[in-house]
Amino acid sequence: MLKILETRTAPNPRRVRIFMAEKGLEVAYEDLDLMKGALKTPEFTQLNPFQRVPVLILKDGTAISETMAICRYAEEVQPAPPLFGSGARGKALTEMWNRRMEMGLLLSVAQAFRHLHPAMAHLEVPQVKDWGEANKPRALEILSIMDAELATRPYIAGQDFSVADITALVAVDFMKVARIRRPEDLKNLDRWHKDVSSRPSAKA
Repeated sequence: MLKILETRTAPNPRRVRIFMAEKGLEVAYEDLDLMKGALKTPEFTQLNPFQRVPVLILKDGTAISETMAICRYAEEVQPAPPLFGSGARGKALTEMWNRRMEMGLLLSVAQAFRHLHPAMAHLEVPQVKDWGEANKPRALEILSIMDAELATRPYIAGQDFSVADITALVAVDFMKVARIRRPEDLKNLDRWHKDVSSRPSAKA
């Protein structure tokens, strides 16, 4: 059985949990409290010197960190259903949109959270409030782009649910924690969000 170290409330571990649930893989999860310094211990630092979760531990002791690296491993051991796209075109489009959701939307939301939320003050040193505020309109701009694109297809990268939808779902849901209000007039985005939120994996 695979083992994953995570902080359950954090967005990146949730991305992995949804991915694993979609794959139907059996995984043992161990929750670490990052707010209490669990990622700063020598034991965890040896597994991941960047002190971030999630971390996948293989049977031979290999530690794989970074969300997409873990998901790529899962895709290799359990190819169906394909969540990174199918064929050259499908894989390229999925990679493109997942990167946009990850480096654009999720990163902007995370920066707003890390630099504005009082609970993060002892972890994000220094908190730069202006930077946190600057990321809010960046996130909203991407939501508008998503809404326009979702008028032409059911999912972020095309006709099939993919890792891009997982990243986008987690980012949109994390907006609530980051105190970024989702515009009510983005009807295509709302339709998509209701659809992907209704999948059993969304509750993983």
